[in-house]
Amino acid sequence: MRAFREAVEAGDLDAVEALLAEDVVFTSPVVFKPYPGKAITAAILRGASRVFEDFRYVRELTGPDGRDHALVFTARVDGRELTGCDFIHLDEDGRIDELTVMVRPLSGAQALAAAMGAQFDRITAEAQAS
Repeated sequence: MRAFREAVEAGDLDAVEALLAEDVVFTSPVVFKPYPGKAITAAILRGASRVFEDFRYVRELTGPDGRDHALVFTARVDGRELTGCDFIHLDEDGRIDELTVMVRPLSGAQALAAAMGAQFDRITAEAQAS
């Protein structure tokens, strides 16, 4: 999804938020329970932008119907290298209604979990302020 990728790469988190459906569901690589809703998803993405270092997309895959996308990325979190993938599904209106993130290796996922955990009070406050 070119618009999402370009907004993330530009650090334009308002543009990222504008691409989200109100009923978007975010599935974290480090938390079992999905997060439903635009406000919390946007806040989580803002938090991730604060903890990822040297983030860059390296590959983009699109399903045959144009509604499923996979964006492969590399980054560092607290000095740990990681590779991940944003799996994106678009609703009938072209808004993101599902966003699932996966990362590897385990040491990178653990660093991400710790860094995002340290952000979570701020993330919750940002979501409630929306």
